[in-house]
Amino acid sequence: MTTLYDFQANALDGAPVELAQYRGKVVLIVNTASKCGFTPQYKGLEQVYQQFKDKGVEVLGFPCNQFGAQEPGAAEEIGAFCEKNYGVTFPLFAKVDVNGDAAHPLFQYLKHAAPGVLGTEAIKWNFTKFLVRKNGTVFDRYASMTEPKDIAADIEKLLAE
Repeated sequence: MTTLYDFQANALDGAPVELAQYRGKVVLIVNTASKCGFTPQYKGLEQVYQQFKDKGVEVLGFPCNQFGAQEPGAAEEIGAFCEKNYGVTFPLFAKVDVNGDAAHPLFQYLKHAAPGVLGTEAIKWNFTKFLVRKNGTVFDRYASMTEPKDIAADIEKLLAE
């Protein structure tokens, strides 16, 4: 069976990151964008990260430019924007595709493990969220409209597993 730990992604600075380093943690993975109506969710994601990081929770942001070209910037711009405007301290990764033939393998896995409405695997927009158990398997998918704070009860549940 495939898990989160089978994948690698590049950090925002381009350095490769083995996602196995998150073994034993609850992980919230989000496709993000800096020029989206949902961009203020960065603040909520950071709040969730601060609330739970010492309990074994990670938030991972994956910028994506596939929805309305709302993440046009280079890595340096993305990082500066997130830190300056939302105080983001959780890990951000290099820009990825989440849909289509060039979709990052991690997102191919996440979408297959937790399909959306009516079983569709495609991600519909920025700030779709995937919550991953401590064993690296996907617990659930949350729509763009779901505020990060509304996932806190599920995070608590997974921390207790």
